[in-house]
Amino acid sequence: MKVFVTGATGFVGSAIVQELLGAGHQVLGLARSEAAADKLLAAGATVHRGDLEDLDSLRSGATAADGVIHAGFIHDFSRFKEVCEVDRLAIGAIGEALAGSEKPFIVTSGTALVSPGRLATEDIIQQPNPAFPRASEAAADAAAALGVKTSIIRLSPSVHGNGDLHGFVPILINIARQKGVSAYVGNGLNRWNAVHRLDAVHLYRLALENGGKGSRFHAAAEEGVTFKAIAEAIAKQLNIPSVSVSPEEAVEYFGWFAGFAAIDCPASSKLTQEWLNWHPTQPTLLADLEQGVYNNI
Repeated sequence: MKVFVTGATGFVGSAIVQELLGAGHQVLGLARSEAAADKLLAAGATVHRGDLEDLDSLRSGATAADGVIHAGFIHDFSRFKEVCEVDRLAIGAIGEALAGSEKPFIVTSGTALVSPGRLATEDIIQQPNPAFPRASEAAADAAAALGVKTSIIRLSPSVHGNGDLHGFVPILINIARQKGVSAYVGNGLNRWNAVHRLDAVHLYRLALENGGKGSRFHAAAEEGVTFKAIAEAIAKQLNIPSVSVSPEEAVEYFGWFAGFAAIDCPASSKLTQEWLNWHPTQPTLLADLEQGVYNNI
């Protein structure tokens, strides 16, 4: 299968490319720069020039392929509402190009806001949240309504592993290094689900090959790791104290990240594992921290 991949040179996307190539697929990777194109060529992929805001390039890439994995997203929190709209339009353009075909279309979302405070499961439809305007799932459902064979991969808030330089764990490490302490909010018992990058990209391939229209899959190898345990592991690696902060102090300590630091978002992947025979095998989040994977952040 020739697969068009957006975000093909990112932390998750580059591993998706390797997973697909290793399974005998061809990859057409979206590249907006010469550096990205060179990286894709070195990996063994074919280059498709364009970017997430060039809707014509997305349509032509989707048309030229047998399936699409949309793993691209502009991680610019200073203009979050704007980049969420870019994502929605990108998914819509790809969906339009695939309408009337049997080509699979895999869209990336997240588990964190599916059902905060209780266990998120694959059958829960995420409700709109004005405070978090990312509309990936609604756009994917709109594509499915056009007859597109659309599946959604919900990634954990921590997709960890070698090469993770800009994810949530590196953000926490940088804050802790700057503040001189590694903090958690209150008792720190709020939970994040987590997945290793290599387990996550294996799920992308399984969804591409076996997913059904409208399916939602959870890339969550661990249902819930307490934020306190994460903060303590970071403190140990940095040789600094781990401390509790109040919700009011959390805003000063974490800044814009305070909401994510306090969220309780356990998530199950029981149905995903049953449906796709997906069984995570890679190290846990705490194991990666303890083994020094993040020591170069």
